[in-house]
Amino acid sequence: MADTIEKNVTRGGQFLVKETKCEDVFTPEDFSEEQLMMRDSVKEFVDKELWAHKDRFEKKDYAYTESSMRKAGELGLLGVAVPEEYGGLGMGFVSTMLVCDYISGATGSFSTAFGAHTGIGTMPITLYGTEEQKKKYVPKLASGEWFGAYCLTEPGAGSDANSGKTKAVLSEDGKYYSITGQKMWISNAGFCSVFIVFARIGDDKNITGFIVENDPANGISMNEEEHKLGIRASSTRQVFFNDTKVPVENMLSERGNGFKIAMNALNVGRIKLAAACLDAQRRVTANAVKYSNERIQFNTAISSFGAIRAKLAEMATNAYAGESASYRAAKDIEDRIAAREAEGTSHQEAELKGVEEYAIECSILKVAVSEDVQACADEGIQIFGGMGFSEDTPMESAWRDARIARIYEGTNEINRMLSVGMLIKKAMKGHVDLLGPAMKVSEELMGIPSFDTPDFSELFAEEKLIIANLKKVFLMVAGSAVQKYGPDLDSHQQLLMAASNILIEVYMAESTILRTEKLAKKEGEAKVQEQIAMAKLYLYKAVDIVNLNGKEGIISFAEGDEQRMMLMGLKRFTKYTNNPNVVALREVITSKLVAENDYCF
Repeated sequence: MADTIEKNVTRGGQFLVKETKCEDVFTPEDFSEEQLMMRDSVKEFVDKELWAHKDRFEKKDYAYTESSMRKAGELGLLGVAVPEEYGGLGMGFVSTMLVCDYISGATGSFSTAFGAHTGIGTMPITLYGTEEQKKKYVPKLASGEWFGAYCLTEPGAGSDANSGKTKAVLSEDGKYYSITGQKMWISNAGFCSVFIVFARIGDDKNITGFIVENDPANGISMNEEEHKLGIRASSTRQVFFNDTKVPVENMLSERGNGFKIAMNALNVGRIKLAAACLDAQRRVTANAVKYSNERIQFNTAISSFGAIRAKLAEMATNAYAGESASYRAAKDIEDRIAAREAEGTSHQEAELKGVEEYAIECSILKVAVSEDVQACADEGIQIFGGMGFSEDTPMESAWRDARIARIYEGTNEINRMLSVGMLIKKAMKGHVDLLGPAMKVSEELMGIPSFDTPDFSELFAEEKLIIANLKKVFLMVAGSAVQKYGPDLDSHQQLLMAASNILIEVYMAESTILRTEKLAKKEGEAKVQEQIAMAKLYLYKAVDIVNLNGKEGIISFAEGDEQRMMLMGLKRFTKYTNNPNVVALREVITSKLVAENDYCF
């Protein structure tokens, strides 16, 4: 059984060097009846409890955020990822992504509270806690009786998470640790019952995790709520620990294991953050479509103007691409967890290793979807014009809420560098063969290109060839950079950023093409013309981004003949035989949106 699962599960990062068949990717069209029912119940909760009271979140009604979280707990939504034996629903990874997706679209205030509680507030105990710790804390967190928060960041320790100064000192009788230090940007701090706190014991190289109950009488104090650009009703405070006593049995995992816990929690947080940006895009796009159909200028609806139609097409396309890639990765993670469990691994270990396997994809998704939701909200404001700038419409709050997504769970700059860095490490460990394919690309550059015109009669035949060529661009640029700089590549951040932008576009474009190919085989091409147009439009834009970043990389580290050869290779690998009619593609997409008066994909 394990072997069967294993053969069908591509390892993390292997998308770059292995051809993936559309039958082997999971898509939103593959949701089960149970998952669709779950999605609909979440949407009902969001529309009734969150969207209908959006103004309360914008007016910093922290109490309403807390009461909404309690209602979510009563519906079981806080325990979707928690195993049944600890009071949760024990749902698979795809289902937990689905809930995170649809619960997060109405307001960033609630989605931040939800994500902080279910992810970094609960998950570290579920995945790293002892049996006693899990029985004591997880059922209360799963039900919403208690809320969780996560104390990692400090004034001097942001992206460099392991440099925290908070200290944990063991008592003379060995019964408890005294924790002293300052934590900042702590989501849910104002109403949480338990903190996951990271502190350093002695001169340990790595920090250690602790489960700390929120008791003001135990040396815990807080600043007032932070005044933030967005996510206004998300409780965010500085937390101070002054000789806070924590029983030794509340150490989470082993001494010095805190940095590992923090990093693995962030991996899960990154893909969940991508999910949390999806429904926001759908809602912004739907609102923009409705407004453009209602808004009359020059005696016609502005939805008939080409400039507006282009914006709507791009917004919908990015949302569709984000969905395609996010659920592809979620199912890969779920399958990897199942494979490990089938081999006899505990659920805790299987989930940790399953997510860790796809850390590259998690970083890719975090960057791509967080940037798309910001662009979507920005264009939403533009379509609404002056009204978009007003608090009377939902666009300005969507724009403000979207901004934080590029910062938390590791900034997008950190995640860009991580995605390439992790891929190179996997290659060095032999988990992904980059060297062989990179050598083949080098040989291809030396050879004479074929001038035969391939048969592109089949749907996406040319697009799939282009994606294969974009992978060659990454192998060419990253391979040459690794050869030139070796272990010092880490210090060439601008090159890593360029390589990462190529990697991101390859994964996002391929996921979109594969989802649409699978859909076309199931429904017939005639029924999915709009999705085909979105897949082609996304790839066209991706090719431009790859070309730009490939050129920047090549001319920045290569010279002379090597530079000329690589630039010729770049031109060859980003070339269309048949350029798409971009305006026509956008028209196909927008015609459907305008006719349906909604985001309808």
